[in-house]
Amino acid sequence: MSKSNCKASDAKVMSTEPLKSEDARWTKLVLTTYKDPLGKQRTWEHAERATRPKDSPIDGVGIVAILQKASGPELLLQKQFRPPVNRAVIEIPAGLVDAGESAAESAVRELREETGYRGEVSEVSPVMFNDPGFCNTNLNMVHVNVDMSLPENQKPKPELEDNEFIEVFTLPLKHLYAACKELEDEGYAVDARVGTLAEGIELARRWRLHELE
Repeated sequence: MSKSNCKASDAKVMSTEPLKSEDARWTKLVLTTYKDPLGKQRTWEHAERATRPKDSPIDGVGIVAILQKASGPELLLQKQFRPPVNRAVIEIPAGLVDAGESAAESAVRELREETGYRGEVSEVSPVMFNDPGFCNTNLNMVHVNVDMSLPENQKPKPELEDNEFIEVFTLPLKHLYAACKELEDEGYAVDARVGTLAEGIELARRWRLHELE
C-alpha cells in the first residue's frame, strides 16, 4: 500500500511497555527539588525533551497557516496518528527546531516538508509552554500566510520522512469550533493548539470582541 492510500485512522497501538531512561531518545524523566512560597522543600517529578538545541530557547514551533481563498480564510490542518493516545489527532503543522534555526525559519521549513505549501511568516508568538505541570516542552506559535495564487501552492507535494503519515486538509476559520466537535464525534482526538484556536475564535464571536476595537 502506498502512502497516498493510507489513513491516519488505520494505525493502531500493538503493545505498551516500560522504557528505561538510558534507552529513551526523545525524552527523560527528572526529579526536581524546590522550595515552595513558605520555604518548605518539596520535589516534583516531570519530563524533559532531550532534543532541544543548545542555542535555542524553544523546542519547536506550531504553525498557524492561513490559506487565502476567495471564499474566506481557511486553516491548514493535519490528521496524524499519535501512539500515546492511540488515536488519529487533528493538529496544526508543527515540528522541532534545528540547531541555529529561528522559529520563523523552522516554521517555513516544517510547513513545506509536512504539507508542501510555501508561506510567508507574519507573526511569531511569545514562548508558550505546552503542559508546564508535566514537562518543560515549549514552542512559538508562528503565523504563516499562504498565497494560493502562487504556482507552487497549486499542487503542493509534502516531503515526508519514512515514518511520517500525514493527511492534510483545510477548514474555514469561521467553522473551526463546530468542526472540532464534529471531528471528536467521529473518533478523532483534537490537539490542544487546534482546540485553543477554535475556542478563541468562538469567544471572540460570542462576545463580539471586534465591536470593542
